[in-house]
Amino acid sequence: MGLRHRGRQIALQVLYQWDVAGISLEEALSGYLKHLNPPLEAFAFARELVEGVRDKREILDEIISRYSRNWRLERMLATDRNILRLGTYELLFRPDIPPRVTINEAVELAKEFGTEDSPAFVNGILDAIYHREVEGGKGS
Repeated sequence: MGLRHRGRQIALQVLYQWDVAGISLEEALSGYLKHLNPPLEAFAFARELVEGVRDKREILDEIISRYSRNWRLERMLATDRNILRLGTYELLFRPDIPPRVTINEAVELAKEFGTEDSPAFVNGILDAIYHREVEGGKGS
């Protein structure tokens, strides 16, 4: 497993704690580091992602809501919701990461942490966001 994939796993677990348990991101990050001793490079990447999602959460949630027809954010599985936040953040605010890598990684996280339906759900929403917000937004 690559360090960036491991970083995304860490980020998802930290965001899940923040979202569901209501603990601060700093508390979740420090607890993860202290108790699970992840590779430092993976943890540093996770921190970048978590802080980016925190800083852009309002925008991310609005965009995800726009493309998740019939699924309000609060009705989504917490894992799916946070995978979508991570993926949308990468698509919109991390031009250093190729969009296909972002979507493929999000689908892998959905396979690992979600339900049987999660990979298709995550893929469909992120694909729409990519085509309409990223590709469609170029040169606008």
